Amino acid sequence: MILITGATGYIGRHLVARLVEQGERPRCLVRDIHRAAQFLPVEKIELVHGDTTQPETLPAALKGIDTVVHAAFITADRKVASSELYNKTNVGGTANLVKAAEEATVDRIIEISGLGTKPDKPGSYMQGRYLSEHLLIESRLQWTIIRPSVLFGKGAPFIKGLVDLIKTAPVVPLIGGGKVLFQPIHVDDVVSVILKTLQDPQGTSGKIYTIGGPEYYSFSQVFDELLQATHKHRLKVYAPTPLVGIGAAVMEAVLPRPPLTRAAMTLFSFDNTTDLQSVERDFGFRPRSFHEYLQTEGVL
Repeated sequence: MILITGATGYIGRHLVARLVEQGERPRCLVRDIHRAAQFLPVEKIELVHGDTTQPETLPAALKGIDTVVHAAFITADRKVASSELYNKTNVGGTANLVKAAEEATVDRIIEISGLGTKPDKPGSYMQGRYLSEHLLIESRLQWTIIRPSVLFGKGAPFIKGLVDLIKTAPVVPLIGGGKVLFQPIHVDDVVSVILKTLQDPQGTSGKIYTIGGPEYYSFSQVFDELLQATHKHRLKVYAPTPLVGIGAAVMEAVLPRPPLTRAAMTLFSFDNTTDLQSVERDFGFRPRSFHEYLQTEGVL
């Protein structure tokens, strides 16, 4: 029996759909059952009301569960009222889940993290991601951590934010000169990795998988691909990282869904890349090309 946290999130929704296609009936931990019904096939899954930040709701959710796929995190694209939410949800929520799982019949947790996770300043988005991993690593449970690069696919937050910027701004900013590298991976390929991990508990236990697509793109090249796909012409201008950080803070202050957040700026402090053969080597399939996807599907 599988429990999914973060089931209404971007990866969670795709994972639920694939599990249902395979005849599974996963249990999904959701904060709002009525809202979840807008995103999930409620007649084919088991919904349980709860929240990782409310530990009293977790024992019932974990009853009879063997494996948890933990994806209930505030991601970098999300506007937050206070950085304390990263600690409350990403760290505190994971701590509550791990403790409850250790006290229940759960065997393992598969955590969906992110490429480049590393220590950072206290209270930051990246530090929260780092601490949430280590809570699991130091637990008594079997565990697997999956760290995907930036996602693409219909409605993928990182790509959608850039497309929104292209559609609304007269110029597009090349943060830090546009040289930072990305390795976009399709959300369905991330789900395939999760499913293969679920199918091989012994072979994948105690491992961290850092995964990305089959090609590297500089940030400037990502914009080139999106400009071509949207049939737009925009001047690309050099944008110093500190200046863009100020702009992101302003957008967070005035927009309900800003195209760029201060947390997302963390992604521009390192190359978001790993081995180009990471997925094929460890999971036996070649992930979809970002360029080919845009050529055939366009920006959706």
